Amino acid sequence: MRQACEAVVLGASAGGVEAMLSVFGRLPVTFGLPVVAVLHLPENQPSQLASVFERRLRRPVREAQDKAPVEPGMIYVAGPSYHLSIEQDRSFSLSQEPRVHFSRPSIDVLFESAADAYGAGLVGVLMTGASQDGASGLSCIAQAGGLTVVQDPAEARIATMPEAALNLFRPDHVLTLDRIGDLLAGLEAAEC
Repeated sequence: MRQACEAVVLGASAGGVEAMLSVFGRLPVTFGLPVVAVLHLPENQPSQLASVFERRLRRPVREAQDKAPVEPGMIYVAGPSYHLSIEQDRSFSLSQEPRVHFSRPSIDVLFESAADAYGAGLVGVLMTGASQDGASGLSCIAQAGGLTVVQDPAEARIATMPEAALNLFRPDHVLTLDRIGDLLAGLEAAEC
């Protein structure tokens, strides 16, 4: 028996801004689960990602801050130059540990820590990108009993990232962006 969904984590790289806007745009305004996203960003440059998403989506979007609690109904994005993790007490942690797959923030770091924190209550989504980052983290979510979703590689702007996940394990769903958004929108009425 599956447990109730508690949080959603998403990862993407090249083409990810458009992909995430497409998915987030399908979520109802009343969507109550926290959503945490990592996009590969240039290091040592301020990011406008949270404000761009907030303006386009017309809903609260924040850059995740160290030690801040993960709050229901919020969309969080990772900032540049730091790995973003979720601690057991459901708060954020930022670190400057070595890059993973040449990236900091790394999707794997977020996914693995979120799998430890939320277990079977976590939903992980991996989308377009040009690296292997996120595949092993999504596999960790599957091993913890969480729900795993991969963007259909045929639709991805760059298929390397979704294909890396599909080469590693079999996710619960392989979907287009529209169907990913619809799946997430229905989560609150369903179990993970």
